[in-house]
Amino acid sequence: MAEDNFALTTYHTIWKEYQEHVKEAISSLNAEQLALRAAPHLRSVGENAMHIIGVRLGWFTQTLGEEFSEEMGAYLKRNGDALQQGEPVLTAAELAHGFDLTWQLIANCLARWSPLDMQQTFPDEWDGKQVSLSRAWVVGHVMEHDIHHGGEISFTLGMHGIPVDFPG
Repeated sequence: MAEDNFALTTYHTIWKEYQEHVKEAISSLNAEQLALRAAPHLRSVGENAMHIIGVRLGWFTQTLGEEFSEEMGAYLKRNGDALQQGEPVLTAAELAHGFDLTWQLIANCLARWSPLDMQQTFPDEWDGKQVSLSRAWVVGHVMEHDIHHGGEISFTLGMHGIPVDFPG
């Protein structure tokens, strides 16, 4: 990390390990498995993976203003359009690559940001109200979002008899 910060370094390590478990679970799935749902009205495994990727990109690039590559931009656009237009979910390999791309963005930011940088706030809107969110809040929120939807992926695969090896 930019300045050695035990808490940030610890959470970064735990988050990285978790994201590798989710990526590994996704990368071995076929199209039928990516389409599995816990219930008809819930996201499929592949849609949840796309959602994780898109939310990472959204918070880090749109809210925090981090730059992104053209390749990352394609994931951001696809995630936003895919669920609304019924576009097919990406393949397992494409999803795994999206996890890698977005993790590299996150890791680069965490390596560069100082404790003072983590306190910087950014404007956002929640339920029609203007709020100021710190960079630290955004990082924590994205991590909890990953864990929440990674849990949905694990649960959905498990209920369909597909073994997963998530930490816990």
